Amino acid sequence: MSQISLTFPDGNKRVYDAGVTAAEVAASIAPSLAKAAISAQVNGIHYDLAWPITQDATISLNTMKDDGPALELIRHDCAHIMARAVQELWPDVKVTIGPVRDYGWFYDFDRAEPFTPEDLGVIEARMKQIINARDPVRTEVWERARAVEYYRGRGEPFKLELLDRIPEGQDIRMYWHGDWQDLCRGPHLQHTGQVPADAFKLTHVAGAYWLGDSTRPMLQRIYGLAFKNRDDLKAHMHMLEEAAKRDHRKLGREMNLFHMQEEAPGQIFWHPNGWTIYTTLQDYMRRRQRADGYVEVNTPQVVNRKLWEASGHWENYRENMFIVEVDEDGAREKVINALKPMNCPCHVQIFNQGIKSYRDLPLRMAEFGSCARYEPSGALHGIMRVRGFTQDDAHIFCTLEQVESESKKFIEFLSRIYAELGFDKWRIKLSTRPEKRVGSDEIWDKMETALANAVTAAGYSYEIFPGEGAFYAPKLEFVLTDAIGRDWQCGTLQLDPNLPERLDASYIGEDGGRHRPFMLHRACLGSFERFIGILIENHAGKLPFWLAPRQVVVASIVSDADPFVEEVVTALTLAGVRAEADMRNEKINYKVREHSVGKVPVILAVGMKEVEERTVSVRRLGENRTETMTLAAAVEEFARAALPPDLA
Repeated sequence: MSQISLTFPDGNKRVYDAGVTAAEVAASIAPSLAKAAISAQVNGIHYDLAWPITQDATISLNTMKDDGPALELIRHDCAHIMARAVQELWPDVKVTIGPVRDYGWFYDFDRAEPFTPEDLGVIEARMKQIINARDPVRTEVWERARAVEYYRGRGEPFKLELLDRIPEGQDIRMYWHGDWQDLCRGPHLQHTGQVPADAFKLTHVAGAYWLGDSTRPMLQRIYGLAFKNRDDLKAHMHMLEEAAKRDHRKLGREMNLFHMQEEAPGQIFWHPNGWTIYTTLQDYMRRRQRADGYVEVNTPQVVNRKLWEASGHWENYRENMFIVEVDEDGAREKVINALKPMNCPCHVQIFNQGIKSYRDLPLRMAEFGSCARYEPSGALHGIMRVRGFTQDDAHIFCTLEQVESESKKFIEFLSRIYAELGFDKWRIKLSTRPEKRVGSDEIWDKMETALANAVTAAGYSYEIFPGEGAFYAPKLEFVLTDAIGRDWQCGTLQLDPNLPERLDASYIGEDGGRHRPFMLHRACLGSFERFIGILIENHAGKLPFWLAPRQVVVASIVSDADPFVEEVVTALTLAGVRAEADMRNEKINYKVREHSVGKVPVILAVGMKEVEERTVSVRRLGENRTETMTLAAAVEEFARAALPPDLA
């Protein structure tokens, strides 16, 4: 039998017979490791302990202490255990697929009767029985014909279709959890008892088309959560409860910010309050960009297909574009245009006007570009995922030698923006060259090094995501962590030598020759719509005073105080505060409750005592106490608080 060499993380090597399993490798090192091991990483691929290793490789053994592999296995096993429980409870149910997802899994079932919330409790109970039985998990590789015969005999049409989708030559793995079997690429744990019985929960049922195709059968999808222990599950459930309270759609109604309706799917009707947030944020970004050396432009929303063909978007992005056909005078056929899904090809058109010199670089070109992208209706989510949106988009035209300094400058710019918007926690992902790419290794080395050096020079660290870059260049992604621990990928910095080449952009170099610029595609917020949704949820509607659409409400306690209420509102307004009067014939407690639900930061109550003393009674959002201030002091404080951070 031939032998192979396995290299361990400490650099040591061991020789084994070809076909050795990771379980056997663990046992050869120590009995305690054989007991603790749950899977392995073999040449960077997640391996089941039972899979044979047939060639020289690097290997590391995973235990339950390794969060990534452990959670993947726990959640994947939960999917199988749930499917087994469902078929044991309802043998007529047909199973389909059950992938791991963030924090848990889902599994799609074909069942005539809909699952109920009570059913989820029954399924959970059966799952715990299966876990406590500690049934062994085993895997076999089958010939295609044998697998087809097996599923045909069991009347599982969805598994037969999945078999057809497995490419020739790829292993067909059959997994058993006890006596229950599933078609799965794995890996999995070694017995059902390794899944923590008190650290999972089934959450809800939703409809889902088979393979996401609306022409195929509608299935029932059961979602679940799973963690390594009960405390982690409880913490996540608490986060979900908090997220529900912070849902931007709920708060948007309470604060009267926006609405959406079926006549304009995926598009937003901004109300005055919401549009105030939008324009305040846009004005802030405009000032910040101008101070950082950006020029602002505006480009057309409807652009002929010729430009999209030249840029490559027509070929690679057409299914996400809204097409506009028009009858042009004298044209024999309809002229085909598209609503722009992004701004970059149009920015190159501006760059191409006139001759550019190396002295003109770097050129930082920004646009609050109104874009439209087709998103399936099932993917739409409030203002977080829409079809019509505005990007805080910019493109930096520069030389390769300027990439590092411009990237560092952008990271520093972005860090100020995030801090001033209330996000102190964020991290950077560096996505490097994919297997299929254009350009020489020398150019890729320079591009990746430039981005990595820029991050370090700006005082930050980064996490490498190998192979996740675009086919033409690496990129940086900036991931925010909000107040309840959720991650949001917002900012991006994408290096691009490809589009200037495709659209024939050039500048005259110091040598008098014609050269291609590099483009840096960059965004801080991503889209205004999504970022405003993130802001609302991060602050639970209690936006920073300068961003709050209604900053101060001056409420009368008695009608005789109305003239002074109007005087206070006028004084605040002249000082730059968004103030309004509430002189309705309602009790003050009613007014306070209503405006608190609307997340007004400050309510000033005015009665006859305040009129006589020219004071106001101040109640701040979230506080159960009031304080008395003179009118002059209140105007001074709130005028100062109303200043955006770049003007304060």
